[in-house]
Amino acid sequence: MLPLTNCIELVKCTWMQETFSDLPHDVDEETIRKYARVYVMMLLSTQLFDNKSGTRMYIRWLPYVARLEDMYRYSWGSAALLWLYRCLYRVANRNVVKLTGPLKFL
Repeated sequence: MLPLTNCIELVKCTWMQETFSDLPHDVDEETIRKYARVYVMMLLSTQLFDNKSGTRMYIRWLPYVARLEDMYRYSWGSAALLWLYRCLYRVANRNVVKLTGPLKFL
């Protein structure tokens, strides 16, 4: 089985929003953590590392939100800058008509 970081599978953002939009009352701590991981994954996928579709997000970010306690160990600024450079490199192709990526950083 391939590690998740090599997958380019996409999940519909609408499914994530519908499934995890309202936190039920009187839930255990693990459920709260699950909802928090989904929220962080949505932020990563839609704000920092978005794609052209705008309606789907990569599951490649799953390993990074698996343990919320470890998220501070990653260099998110460097990753966002790399993603921006990658998107700018792709838009340099004449056939590309839509720029994707963290445009707010430009």
